[in-house]
Amino acid sequence: MNTLRVAIEREADIVLARQAGRQLAQQLGFSTTDQTLIATAISEVARNIVVYANHGEILLSTADEEGRVGIQVVATDAGPGIDNKDLAMRDGYSTKNSLGLGLPGAKRLMDDFNLESEIGRGTTVTMKKWKR
Repeated sequence: MNTLRVAIEREADIVLARQAGRQLAQQLGFSTTDQTLIATAISEVARNIVVYANHGEILLSTADEEGRVGIQVVATDAGPGIDNKDLAMRDGYSTKNSLGLGLPGAKRLMDDFNLESEIGRGTTVTMKKWKR
């Protein structure tokens, strides 16, 4: 399957990315519950793009490893980067007066989660959810 690209610049784009992720998860045969978890994780990382980086993108694709089928979500931006990744992954930590649940919440909702960030160059979050 090809990669679906959703540009993220405003709140409405978060909804589009969420819907696209839910649709792909449905096509792949994920349960309704897992579709909701995936859509929620996409919302969290997309919201971070809007709040911290102003623009970026979400890439959605099928994951296939060792016979397992899943969905891969890659959120990228060229924003300011994350100064302290360990702190950013801690529940309740926020530099923008939010609840601070975005990244750690997304990690809990998905099966695989990787955060890469470089100050002044941006952030990439790669997440996967495997079909049960």
